[in-house]
Amino acid sequence: MIKVEGLNKKFGSNEVLKQIDLDIEQGETITILGPSGSGKSTLLRCLNLLETPTKGTVTIDDVTYTAPKVSKKTTLQLRRKTAMVFQSYNLFENMTVLQNIIEALVTVQKQSKKEAVQTAYDLLDKVGLRDKENAYPHSLSGGQKQRIAIARALALNPKVILFDEPTSALDPELVDEVLNVIKTVVKQKSQR
Repeated sequence: MIKVEGLNKKFGSNEVLKQIDLDIEQGETITILGPSGSGKSTLLRCLNLLETPTKGTVTIDDVTYTAPKVSKKTTLQLRRKTAMVFQSYNLFENMTVLQNIIEALVTVQKQSKKEAVQTAYDLLDKVGLRDKENAYPHSLSGGQKQRIAIARALALNPKVILFDEPTSALDPELVDEVLNVIKTVVKQKSQR
């Protein structure tokens, strides 16, 4: 499902990733641990080409690229296979919860609004926030925002979901709430 060979990433003379090799099977869940600044987020951002690696080869599902030269076509193909949940949520503050979830479905995937809304309702039920469909992000708790970000990622039906420190910005009492949603998502995905 994910294969990484000899991945390197430099920022100027600072080599953040050095010869990273990974092999992750379908249905497998892994956690990358390390101190702040050790390259965890950079690795995730290189997997979905939010950052272009200095060198190395990455395969996700049936899409492969070899850095540093990656075509726009390959980038788009790879991003259709992945979704990212950021520690800072990255929700659109001027959109309701429902609009945040359906935006990419309607504009990028060209789904009908009716179909996108039904998908969003199903996902809001899964993350326990159906009653927040008309709320704006500023009115939600950190845990609720992160659950909406997870629902938005799931809406795209990706092969791979990359979570970049999904609980680091949360109060301790909200961490379990988000981790339970992630566990439920993993369990449901692996049953397919």
